[in-house]
Amino acid sequence: MSAPGGAAAAATFRDDTREWIEPDGLGGFASGTVGGIRTRRYHALLLAATSAPAGRVLLVNGFEAWVDSETASYALTSQRYAPGVVHPEGSARIVRFRSEPWPCWRYHLPEGIAVEQELLAAHGSPVVLVRFRIVRGRRSARRLRLRPFLSARDPHYLHRENGAFRFEPELHEAMGSAGVRLRWRPYRGGPAVDCLASGTYRHDPLWYRQFLYTEERARGLDDTEDLGSPGELVCSLGDGEACWIVALEGWLPPEAPAACARRILESEARRRRRLGGPLARAADAYLVRRGAGWTIIAGYPWFTDWARDTFIALRGLGLAMGRLNEVRAILLEWAEALSGGLFPNRFPERGAPAEFHAVDAPLWFVVAVAELSAALERASPARWGRSAEQKLLAGACATIVSAYAQGTHFSIRADGDGLLAAGEPGVQLTWMDAKVGDRVVTPRIGKPVELQALWLHALDVVRRRLPEYGELFSRARDSFLRRFWNEEGGFLYDVVDVDHRSGTVDARCRPNQIFAVGGLPLAVLDGVRARRVVDVVEQCLWTPLGLRTLAPSEPGYRGRYEGGPVERDEAYHQGTAWPWLLGPFVEAWVRVRGRTPEVVQEARERFLAPLWRHLQEAGLGHVSEIADGDPPHAPRGCPFQAWSLGELLRCERAVLATGSESGPVAIPEDGEGPRT
Repeated sequence: MSAPGGAAAAATFRDDTREWIEPDGLGGFASGTVGGIRTRRYHALLLAATSAPAGRVLLVNGFEAWVDSETASYALTSQRYAPGVVHPEGSARIVRFRSEPWPCWRYHLPEGIAVEQELLAAHGSPVVLVRFRIVRGRRSARRLRLRPFLSARDPHYLHRENGAFRFEPELHEAMGSAGVRLRWRPYRGGPAVDCLASGTYRHDPLWYRQFLYTEERARGLDDTEDLGSPGELVCSLGDGEACWIVALEGWLPPEAPAACARRILESEARRRRRLGGPLARAADAYLVRRGAGWTIIAGYPWFTDWARDTFIALRGLGLAMGRLNEVRAILLEWAEALSGGLFPNRFPERGAPAEFHAVDAPLWFVVAVAELSAALERASPARWGRSAEQKLLAGACATIVSAYAQGTHFSIRADGDGLLAAGEPGVQLTWMDAKVGDRVVTPRIGKPVELQALWLHALDVVRRRLPEYGELFSRARDSFLRRFWNEEGGFLYDVVDVDHRSGTVDARCRPNQIFAVGGLPLAVLDGVRARRVVDVVEQCLWTPLGLRTLAPSEPGYRGRYEGGPVERDEAYHQGTAWPWLLGPFVEAWVRVRGRTPEVVQEARERFLAPLWRHLQEAGLGHVSEIADGDPPHAPRGCPFQAWSLGELLRCERAVLATGSESGPVAIPEDGEGPRT
């Protein structure tokens, strides 16, 4: 993408806060903005997972870069300092940016010098390469100077100037004309960053103070930090190229910088071509290693692997993309974490206490297992049907249904009407899980509507092997059809038996009802009522970036996700729109209309086209976590969200597939729609 020339172009890129991300396949990443100015505490050149995908540490926050000619020095980078000063002017020199196959910036400098900077993470290792190439004016450009900013901090917390910071390199190995190898350990006993550069090192320790992160300020959080810079890397540009490689300690090979850079570039080019188009590569970002197995990162930059998010996202990121081996490995590993019919909210780390209060996560696990089993049976029916893995996963599903039927923690139980009751004061059990202090913002104690749809699906799956659950399924389905229909509103109640008080209802219009019609293999509602539900959801809850969590006409609606943590948590499920809900909505919309080719095409144009455009609006090539319920529906929250992208992929490759599509879905550079 390019901007028009002159001052307008400089302002366009300097102020461009769209974000890019380079995941390393282990839970770490590099990330930043198109304009080059860091706006979040998570923006970094090297944020590594010390025990994949956990133990994240931010080692290299960023850097300054200059190109020197015989007569002057020209900055390539910019930083924002409190109270709002941008210095130096490097970002104003950006004239072009592309995000594929990895981030690349072009700078136009005085004296006819043009520079390209490429940045990429080496998949499968906490290693990041930055390469600079002189594409015009080679004789004018004499050298490149780089000054790294280090912190070695927890990614969630900010850094302050202190006396314990160690500037002196622990290792400083000159490699002659080939370059230099360095190691910095900012804090004694902490993790270290290794470095290779095609130049020399000049030790010159400095503190850079009061970096300002505007996204943190907008979120009502601490927004300034200080970073240590040990010195400068000085690289000759005599051959028109320079490289700099940073890595978590012990991950750099014993080779020269240029050879290491060439190997990373060639390997990543091959790997990314094999994956397919940009959307396939975006999906790959969330599938990361966990030990010898696999897991799903719920979102970048601050999430790890969450049970509910994993099982929902797997349908699009894994199953729809044909990555059955990874899906199988992830489900098998989670099956080992099952306890009392529940999964821990986040994957349990060694020594850390696990929390078990996601009532819907086990039921989403059943959905993922059922769809994986169907896919594997199509591929190899005899082999999968007799496998120990199939028995283990089927057994886990049966364990979940049995625990829920008999009753487990947090008053989760099958009630006398067959429906699933759940909830206790102070505990957030459903996906609407925002909490302010001890207060659950959207408690939904009783019998939430989407929980019944998931429960009926789980009973339907398990009764095929264990017929004794057939009667419970029939009783629950009859109760659902009788008890959840709101004739006056023409849609489904969000909760019945509120706070476990028989006969009470929550009649607020929320999106959870859509799962009774779409989003699950089993549609609980059909016919005229199903159509009425979809029509109400479209009229009251649909936005171009997802379904609102509460209709604007309802008391308590909040149309903007803004302010500090309390204000944002209050809005999280009280009007904020969620892109992942578009998947079940689109599925419901085409189901009630008969899914003709004309209906499918209309759904693509009306509901998916805005998401394709959004791929170029916030987290480039990805779908955001949330958006404002009010126009213009600004994207908010996490800019790279697994289940948001997963549901777009599921729509493209399953819900709206015509049968002729095959292979990874790709998006063109303009983001207007898919290419296969």
